[in-house]
Amino acid sequence: MIRATRVAMELGQLLQLLDDWLATGHEQIGTSLARFIGIDGYGVETLRDDLARFMFLLGETDGEGLFSPRTVGSSIPDSAGADS
Repeated sequence: MIRATRVAMELGQLLQLLDDWLATGHEQIGTSLARFIGIDGYGVETLRDDLARFMFLLGETDGEGLFSPRTVGSSIPDSAGADS
């Protein structure tokens, strides 16, 4: 049981890392995702919404970004968006 909890925590942290990276707003990310997914209507924000839902289900967050709108820079460190 402890191992499952640790794995869930690590997965939640990985999802948070991906969400933080997607939040940087680089145009190449959106372009690459659109090319990979191959359908209209599923973009970076939709993917971030999915990540927020999974993080909540894993108990990693209290629902920020899921039950309330995200605030600009709420999940990324100050230095991560400095060059934007």
